[in-house]
Amino acid sequence: MPFAVGEMLNIALLLYFRYIGDMQILTLENESLRQKANPIKKIGPEYVQIAKELVETLHAGEGIGLAGPQVGLQERIFAVHVEGDVPRIFINPSIIETSQETVKFEEGCLSVPGVYTNVVRSKAVKVQAWNEKGRPFTIEADGILARVILHEYDHLDGILFIDRIPEQKRDRILAKMDKAAQKKRA
Repeated sequence: MPFAVGEMLNIALLLYFRYIGDMQILTLENESLRQKANPIKKIGPEYVQIAKELVETLHAGEGIGLAGPQVGLQERIFAVHVEGDVPRIFINPSIIETSQETVKFEEGCLSVPGVYTNVVRSKAVKVQAWNEKGRPFTIEADGILARVILHEYDHLDGILFIDRIPEQKRDRILAKMDKAAQKKRA
């Protein structure tokens, strides 16, 4: 039975990641970060390895969250690992509820290196998802875990944390990053 084009692309990506054994984090200039990720139709045994590599890559990058699109995998999967908690994998997550109370807190992103700025997000979140073994779960989170879940969930919809700050501030940050990139090329 032939594979659909999207399935073949995902198989090719899986083989590529296994072959190199190390995921590469995409940065702001990569347009695939702005694309909406596709739902995972079947959670097979390969997702145990993908989950392991996502966690290893976020640790190597000294991050606390990493989404599939950040490593070129256009699927609805992300990993989070905040201090004092176990690493968690979210596949096809759905946000069921967010608190009305919001909190402003500094965020950064492995795909936007060196940039840290305050972002307003809900203080708490309730999420349904599946883990890498295909088991469904629901989690209620607050504090830093809620923030990281919301940040990574945004990546699945092609949204970066800098999209959640005032336009003027975002433009200044982007101009500063562009200037730094031009210096490196010179």
